[in-house]
Amino acid sequence: MLSNEVIDQLLGISESYKAPKAMFDKMLDDKKRVELFDAFLKHESNLDYEWFQNYFESEHADRKVKKQDFTPYSISRLGALILGESDSYFEAAAGTGGMLIQSWLLNRKNKKRHYHVEELSDRAVPFLIFNMAIRGINGEVCHGDSLTNDFKTIYQIVNEGRFSKVMC
Repeated sequence: MLSNEVIDQLLGISESYKAPKAMFDKMLDDKKRVELFDAFLKHESNLDYEWFQNYFESEHADRKVKKQDFTPYSISRLGALILGESDSYFEAAAGTGGMLIQSWLLNRKNKKRHYHVEELSDRAVPFLIFNMAIRGINGEVCHGDSLTNDFKTIYQIVNEGRFSKVMC
């Protein structure tokens, strides 16, 4: 598993509160995105789980103040098994992508599958984009409020072979 220190080092930051901005800046730059993916994959090549949940929980979430919760791995896996195989995936409040990754694992051979995810948190969206793009997922991330349908930005995630490209 990736430690918080290794993640900070790979993002080129010294304090974890800077991680979302550093991640976001790299996701929108084609060259920096691929370099970051290669650097992460040198440390951890297993794409079967969400690398950032522990990092995000310990560094960025204050449950009492921010009312944020994270879906446990077992629940994400169960949800993916219940959903089964399909050509599309939708998730509101996708967080950093734990449930999405479990569904991707069961459907990774289906190259036509389209993922539509929504997330309100400015801090979670860069990690969600990373998780989709490094896995070569096709879809979009709608950054905003799922309940009011008020979105700040919609990011297109398009598979380009090894990884996905990110466009806004």
